[in-house]
Amino acid sequence: MSRGIGEFGPVQDMVPEWAAVLVALATQLGDVWFLSLLVGIIYWVYTTKREDAAVIMGCTFAGLALVSALKHVFALPRPGQPLVPIETLPWVIQPLYESTAMASGYGFPSGHALMTTIVYGSLAHRLSISTRRRRFVSAGLVIAAVCFSRVALGVHYLVDVTAGVAIGAAFLFGVERLLTRFPSDHGTIAFGLAIIISAINLVVGTVDAGDVSLLGAALGTFGGWQLVVLGQRLFAIKRPSNAVRPLVWRGALAAGAVAPLIIALDEFRLLSLPARGGAFGLVLALFITAPVLRHSERATRFRTALVFWATMAIHGLQYLLSPDPWRRAIALSRRYSVRVHRWIRVRLG
Repeated sequence: MSRGIGEFGPVQDMVPEWAAVLVALATQLGDVWFLSLLVGIIYWVYTTKREDAAVIMGCTFAGLALVSALKHVFALPRPGQPLVPIETLPWVIQPLYESTAMASGYGFPSGHALMTTIVYGSLAHRLSISTRRRRFVSAGLVIAAVCFSRVALGVHYLVDVTAGVAIGAAFLFGVERLLTRFPSDHGTIAFGLAIIISAINLVVGTVDAGDVSLLGAALGTFGGWQLVVLGQRLFAIKRPSNAVRPLVWRGALAAGAVAPLIIALDEFRLLSLPARGGAFGLVLALFITAPVLRHSERATRFRTALVFWATMAIHGLQYLLSPDPWRRAIALSRRYSVRVHRWIRVRLG
């Protein structure tokens, strides 16, 4: 039974043939590579409210796992109604159109619609750029543009993108309600939710490279975030005795998340799915911790002091290994030995 309601004719008639590539480029606003790049940049540059950026990243990984799980559960095909036949386009832009406008796999719900709703909705809710109203209006326009492009390109039915937006909005609402119950540690909750949904996705899915990488990414970002929180807690503690609890608790959480990634690299072949997922997770753990170490004032002081003393140690070692100090030391020792010998002869003489 088809999910279509005759939407492709009216929608695709609105797009002239020369604008097909523009529609294909517009749909990239909801593609995984673009959303991942956007969220990653925001995490690195949004230093004033790092935890909000961490929540956005955690929701992104959780949303990707949710899309994959739902697609496997429903297993509904795509419509296969291309906007324009690829052979009618100039050969120069055919590869670009094929890579941006074509899609494979299951079609319900629309991953682009669901992910744009989660990412741009969370950005509008948590960022402080311009006014709240303008942020949500801009997010709505981007979501509408991506949904229109998916239907116009013929890779999704209208019900697919509608369901994607509805599920994404419901997911965001549920996450925000969950976070309001906890006054702090929102990043840990968001990354933990990503782990749970990624694990469920592995159970209901086919355990392919993308599913394993998602679980590795969730574990890596969770572990890296625990180290970030641990550093913040330790820097704020004035008495060493108060550092025991956060050190044990955050250290245990970080170790529990990172350990499976290290085991996957150690126990499986280099290019196997578990090893690739483990490597991906460890890279993201480093990605999470690196900007915090870079922008932290105390970490900067520690790094500056470490570089200074390391430089002094290297210069001192170079001085000791050079021949001139040894020559002077030998000459000085001979001079003093002669004086001691003369003194002894005078005393005993």
